[in-house]
Amino acid sequence: MSKENLPFHPNPSTPVLKLPEGACDAHCHVFGPAEKFPFAAQRTYTPVDAPWDRLEALHDQLGLARTVLVQASCHGTDNAAMLDAIARSNGTCRGVGMVDRDVSDEELIRLNKAGVRGIRFNFVTHLGKDANIEAVQELAARIAPLGWHAVVHFEADRLETLAPILTALPVPMVIDHMGRPDASKGVEQRAFQMLLELMGDARFWVKVCGAERISRAGPPYDDAVPFARELVTRFEDRVLWGTDWPHPNIKKDMPDDGALVDLLSRIAPEQALLEKLLVHNPTRLYWPELATDA
Repeated sequence: MSKENLPFHPNPSTPVLKLPEGACDAHCHVFGPAEKFPFAAQRTYTPVDAPWDRLEALHDQLGLARTVLVQASCHGTDNAAMLDAIARSNGTCRGVGMVDRDVSDEELIRLNKAGVRGIRFNFVTHLGKDANIEAVQELAARIAPLGWHAVVHFEADRLETLAPILTALPVPMVIDHMGRPDASKGVEQRAFQMLLELMGDARFWVKVCGAERISRAGPPYDDAVPFARELVTRFEDRVLWGTDWPHPNIKKDMPDDGALVDLLSRIAPEQALLEKLLVHNPTRLYWPELATDA
């Protein structure tokens, strides 16, 4: 039976930090509403309904202008809720989908026209069975002509095994949640150093969100800041950030999204880095037709 999820923060704060114009939440989700967009039968957790209208209102409060929705395992390969949100966004939203190994070329083209720009693969135990490696390789080859990328979500101890597989794929890759290191072990831990080595390949990007997931100290996630700061400083042109709203599978201390935004003042304190993280980088990856050399 799937686990029930905590509700998202009922009253997030308005951040003190003023975000740059065009700032993007490059990692968040929409769930349901279940009566319209049922959850997958094989899901390992049941989220609360978290529809586009609630996310849109949150973004208005936080000062975020654009959105990248990431398909989550609770909806499986039925991307309907995500596609509905993209269609309602007036061009301000793009998506990362999940597809079956035998997805048709026609379906990939349909998803591309609808605003999908990548597909996600999970290697996280609590989300169910790992993605099939041969399927990952086949799908990566098929999405390459579309100009898509792969988003890879894994637990830190999987990287040693996954690294040679990922580096052989023919598409750009985006690593979720800083590779999910244990923040209590510090930035010198082998798992994080392996991520830094992987990022030496210019095809790799990384999301510096998930402070609440890698932290062991809890709010305000001080122990997570050095990891995100290191990535932003060393790889300023290939970093992304997102809220991860509505924060599925958080067991306690549901994050205040306004506080997560304010954490950016420590992760990317220089205005130029903040603009790359929130504006220029997501534009290049998800709205290349709007990208400039700025």
